[in-house]
Amino acid sequence: MRYYDKLIFELSRPGRSAFSLPRPEKDIPACGNIWRESALDLPEVSEPDVVRHYTNLSQMNFGVDTGFYPLGSCTMKYNPKINEEIVSMFGGLHPLQPASTTQGVRDIYSFMDKALAEITGMKHFTFLPCAGAHGELTGLMLIREYHMSRGDSARTKIIVPDSAHGTNPASAAVCGLDVVVVKSRPDGLVDIEALKPLLGPDIAGIMLTNPNTLGLFEKDIKQIAELVHGCGGLLYYDGANMNPLMGVVRPGDMGFDVMHLNLHKTFSTPHGGGGPGSGPVGVCERLVPFLEKPRVSGFHGNFGVILRACAYILSLGRENVKLAGRLSTLAANYIKESLKDCFKLPIESVCKHEFVFDGLLEPNGVTTLDVAKRLLDYGFHAPTIYFPLLFHEALMIEPTETESLQTLDAFIEVMHKIAAEAAGDPELLKSAPHDTPISRPDETTAARQPILKYSKV
Repeated sequence: MRYYDKLIFELSRPGRSAFSLPRPEKDIPACGNIWRESALDLPEVSEPDVVRHYTNLSQMNFGVDTGFYPLGSCTMKYNPKINEEIVSMFGGLHPLQPASTTQGVRDIYSFMDKALAEITGMKHFTFLPCAGAHGELTGLMLIREYHMSRGDSARTKIIVPDSAHGTNPASAAVCGLDVVVVKSRPDGLVDIEALKPLLGPDIAGIMLTNPNTLGLFEKDIKQIAELVHGCGGLLYYDGANMNPLMGVVRPGDMGFDVMHLNLHKTFSTPHGGGGPGSGPVGVCERLVPFLEKPRVSGFHGNFGVILRACAYILSLGRENVKLAGRLSTLAANYIKESLKDCFKLPIESVCKHEFVFDGLLEPNGVTTLDVAKRLLDYGFHAPTIYFPLLFHEALMIEPTETESLQTLDAFIEVMHKIAAEAAGDPELLKSAPHDTPISRPDETTAARQPILKYSKV
């Protein structure tokens, strides 16, 4: 172990300090039973030790700023640094400052409402939801409220494809709706004939991602919209896969009534680690009366996320928003066609921004997890693995529009190397990664018996 790989408590030495503060003029008074009986057990370290320790920790992790991140499902794209520069200008914004001094913030929200409406074909957006799943729940509640306002209380079911993101049925359940699963055809698209018998007066709507979780565009979307609307239901658009459609196709034009967007993903703002996020919900004109007011949560909402997304949209402009979607689609198809000679492609079709392999063509006992771990030795993060659940050894690859041809070629070369290693030396993959700070932790024990605090014992 290197010296600065130790825990910060292990670097501690009595009497060391990383700060120098004057003594308070008055002692802090005792506050009843909330006063500590013993000193807080904090590490005693110098400023250089603090800086080196946490800088070293950051370098032990993998991030989109340090390497290629072909993580599928929700677009882990590069975060332009101009976004961060612009957000830093608002560092002094205080949630309680007078409203007369925050007109600029309200102007940003007004612009984003119009910009997102133009991109998606919706009428208006609410910025209350703080994440994608929060947006899903909000959208489903709007659908329920719409039906209830017409005295149509029988609509208690929501249709969800078997290829959907896991948050879809979870959000529906939290909203009190019963989930009805519609099967996919062998080509990965919604089975229209399987959908028809599910439709009726008890259907509140259908939740769809288009392109779907397999990265395939639901080409029958107009027929699906007609069928669902025909039975009195509404269409919900899961915006997680909006990336390839930006500026090209609008959900509102497909017939969707309500949708959410992941601003903290599709529109380039940093995400991961639990937040912050933003999942604004857009609605068609007939649902506008059901939007809550105000349309921004307290204390300006997650304004930093909104502002970063605004900077991204303004930096690209109308034409380049469209180009971003097309480049992400081109990159995904390039990788797919370059690797299908050694990885199993369950559905032969042009994809959008992502696609799914079903493990190696000749696995030789090597699993998708082994491939993912071995990628770390070559300096690449793993794609999403074992999702969607339609394929046993699913490997979902999503390159995004920001990666160069050279980066894509390097990734393709490494994937071919890994396939060759699987054929010739499978144990090399089963024990990977070899060049990372840790290899294969016991993830099950870590999740079930987490160690959340330092102990000297």
